[in-house]
Amino acid sequence: MAAGAAGAAAAAAAVEVCSAQHFEELLRLRAKSLLVVHFWAPWAPQCAQMNGVMAELAREHPQVSFVKLEAEAVPEVSEKYEISSVPTFLFFKNSQKIDRLDGAHAPELTKKVQRHASVGSLPPSGNEHPKEDLSLRLKKLTHAAPCMLFMKGTPQEPRCGFSKQMVEILNKHNIQFSSFDILSDEEVRQGLKTYSNWPTYPQLYVSGELIGGLDIIKELEASEELDTVCPKAPKLEESVEYETFDILEDEEVRQGLKTYSNWPTYPQLYVKGELVGGLDIVKELKENGELLPVLKGGNE
Repeated sequence: MAAGAAGAAAAAAAVEVCSAQHFEELLRLRAKSLLVVHFWAPWAPQCAQMNGVMAELAREHPQVSFVKLEAEAVPEVSEKYEISSVPTFLFFKNSQKIDRLDGAHAPELTKKVQRHASVGSLPPSGNEHPKEDLSLRLKKLTHAAPCMLFMKGTPQEPRCGFSKQMVEILNKHNIQFSSFDILSDEEVRQGLKTYSNWPTYPQLYVSGELIGGLDIIKELEASEELDTVCPKAPKLEESVEYETFDILEDEEVRQGLKTYSNWPTYPQLYVKGELVGGLDIVKELKENGELLPVLKGGNE
């Protein structure tokens, strides 16, 4: 009870941003320290949970400034920093944004606060080499698969409406693609905008070349050019031979296989006698473009 009360008191003491001018003033006043800004909404229960986490971090790191900003109440700031979901945390040093965390990830928030609180500001001359490394990394990422989608979230859990629409279009056309969650890496998120000269997400690449965002893909779909631009996923029934066993016909096999495979549910998919997984695993492999290689590898 005492710890909970202390956390609540710390949360109540967090500075509340009430306007864009107030936010800019805080950036100037706290420029010499690490400033962590929580973009939140009163209707989101996960924000209340993260406020509690932030309160504990404030007690552990008194040198760090923690701020709450209601995303919908101060839209100028939210739009400037592309806040599309809550909770989102931005990290500032010397009035400059240095990092970002989207979502209610308490361990990751703790890790980022500890890391940024313990290091000083990088000297200006230290920025040139990392830029070269980032450019090489972006080139590798854009060439990581024949069709690469840079999106907010994952195909299974898109984190914005535009990314969701893009995934739906690609799946509808049976296009084989891999994806990268730009919310998981702020360096890639910002660097790819410059690399591609394209300011928004999602972005779709084919053979390392930018095709465009959602509007371009919609245009390609409407003109029936999308299927010729993007690689199609081969139909499994045309390229993989498989056999089935009805576990409802044999109770001994039904129960025994659960123990044998250490997998409690059905269906179960095996390749060369090795368990691949159940439906969720197979769906994930398919959406990542990895299912056919796994299945074909088993037939060679």
